[in-house]
Amino acid sequence: MGPADLAARRFTRVLLLRYALFMLGFFALMALMAAAEKAGAPRSWLGASFLVLTVAAYAGIGFICRTSSEAEYFVAGRRVPALFNGLATAADWMSAASFLGTAGVLYLQGQAGLAYILGWTGGYVLVAVLLAPYLRRFGQYTVPDFLDARYGGSLPRLIGAMATVAVSFVYLVVQIYGVGLITSHLTGFGFELGIFVGLGGVLVCSFLGGMRAVTWTQVAQYLVLIVAYLVPLVWLSVKQTGSVMPLMSYSQQLQQVAAREAALVADPVERDVIERLRQRAAVAEAKLKDVPAAMAQDEAAQRQHIAQLRAENAPLARIQRAEREFAQRPRTEAQARALYERERDAALAGARPLGGMPPQTLAFAAGDPAGDAQAQARYDNARIDFIALMLCLMMGTAALPHVLTRFYTTPSASQARRSVGWTLLFIVLLYISAPVLAVLVKFEVLHNVVGLPIDHLPQWVNRWTRLDPNLVSVRDINGDGLLQLGELRLSGDIIVLAAPEIGGLPYWVTCLVAAGGLAAALSTADGLLLTIANALSHDVYFRSLHPRASSARRVIASKVLVMAVAFAAALIAALKITDILQFVSAAFSLAAAAFFPALVLGIFWRRANHAGVVAGMLTGLGVTVWYMVHNLPLLRRAFGIERPLAESAWFGVEPIAAGVFGVPAGLLVMLVVSRLTRGPTAQQLALVDRMRFPGPEERQAQ
Repeated sequence: MGPADLAARRFTRVLLLRYALFMLGFFALMALMAAAEKAGAPRSWLGASFLVLTVAAYAGIGFICRTSSEAEYFVAGRRVPALFNGLATAADWMSAASFLGTAGVLYLQGQAGLAYILGWTGGYVLVAVLLAPYLRRFGQYTVPDFLDARYGGSLPRLIGAMATVAVSFVYLVVQIYGVGLITSHLTGFGFELGIFVGLGGVLVCSFLGGMRAVTWTQVAQYLVLIVAYLVPLVWLSVKQTGSVMPLMSYSQQLQQVAAREAALVADPVERDVIERLRQRAAVAEAKLKDVPAAMAQDEAAQRQHIAQLRAENAPLARIQRAEREFAQRPRTEAQARALYERERDAALAGARPLGGMPPQTLAFAAGDPAGDAQAQARYDNARIDFIALMLCLMMGTAALPHVLTRFYTTPSASQARRSVGWTLLFIVLLYISAPVLAVLVKFEVLHNVVGLPIDHLPQWVNRWTRLDPNLVSVRDINGDGLLQLGELRLSGDIIVLAAPEIGGLPYWVTCLVAAGGLAAALSTADGLLLTIANALSHDVYFRSLHPRASSARRVIASKVLVMAVAFAAALIAALKITDILQFVSAAFSLAAAAFFPALVLGIFWRRANHAGVVAGMLTGLGVTVWYMVHNLPLLRRAFGIERPLAESAWFGVEPIAAGVFGVPAGLLVMLVVSRLTRGPTAQQLALVDRMRFPGPEERQAQ
């Protein structure tokens, strides 16, 4: 064993000791918060303490790891051991979408939500087999670096840099949205203020220390988020089944949820709610024919309703809810039209059994293979969409620039491959837990919330309704004073955050989960911010515009861009784009179409060349963006597309899986154009050989 190996082992032991001490401190904080709640400490104090202390710990790590060295700033000095790179990559991966959204989509879509878990975990298998060790042998700093060296010319680098910015910025906005949601949940601040409070923790790490600070902060953040996810899961399992092994009790609780769902489907009161929702959809459609008159009628009806509640001395909660709805009424015709369209669409979505949710055990989210022709067609489309989304997420995961950059930080290619294995282990810990948590939460809602009097709902319902009615809303549609499932709307974004409250756990557990969600959002935001800033400063500014710029100047440019990009993302996130898991999935389609064929063919097909990669990347991105524009409702409205949605969708595939069309289109064009144009240079072929067939010295180092 040489001196380098001994030094690496000593470094690993030091890291293990430091993070063991960090976890002891975190467990002590949990015990202190539990004792403080038992002693009667205010809830606002508990939430603020979790927020301030955890973010301060991340900021402290970032401050200690500050650097201006180019290698340290961009790739953490290439000395991160496989175990710790696996932890950091898992944290980089466990975004707000994974932590908050995975259990939420499984709650809302049942087994159909498994497409996300299968796609994301399968993507890391592709990373381990096809990309990570080869990119590490290449070295350098970014994915566009590889495109430039492998294909030659500045155009592949610029296309790669712009695609990196587009993909990462979409992803970043969602993380900042998650930061605002969690911070406002913990502290009671307004959503917009919560965004900028949480943003400070992001900037300290990525601004001061680049990849070095981000890496060691992400290791701590993964440890926090996985504990925060597992504690309420185990607690709910013990409460419902007496088992400390949630996976072992999953089948039992799933059967009880399925039985309760069957009873609700047959409940005549639930059927009455469905019929009334259909009537509401018809009323909303009628309002759209004369919006000004509908606005005047609605305002008069709301005033009369509030006056009636006061005259009847109704419970204060009902009066406050009615007053809040009146204060949030639309003030312009455009706002009213958008509201009526949302009411119509929401009523139609809920005018189905189980409030529009498929049964938890249904394989796909629509149709029946044993039903009539229409049911079979819906089933086939749902199955195709499931497979398309899974494949798209796999290829997108394997091509995300902020994930691939992490494998430049390991000491060798073999360490990069091992770090992918560690990453898979750490993300699977959360992904196998998400379906169980979704079922345990649904059990609580169906058995302990549905059927309660509207005036005596749990406190969490009123608190989340006040925070944002788009996240939780309750309306007594049939006027019987009792809550039916069809009258309750829960956003998937709050299933994990509200799980401890839904299950009746102590408030400090709610704060713990929020701290874990904040760690997930901050860790990914750090990595994305750095990736965007590096693409602009290193790939565009340095490599394309000012190749003679000093390393210090490049680091400074990256730091300035970190600040600018962070504030731009915060401003867009303040628009409250909800349903974060669905929104972020679009980034995977863009990443898959832009990078997957270019990276895989660049490594494994020697004939791939400059003209082929340019044509292939542009074609893949063009097809993906076209499909999204013509099928995403938000983009359809923005571009004024009138064509019926059913005519724009291909094989019933949802727009978030548009990459399933963009990748084969780009791959085919790249193959054809590469064959028809001049082949790669000898230097480019030598690079391929060096990545795929390392020499004796490199094999010995590994």
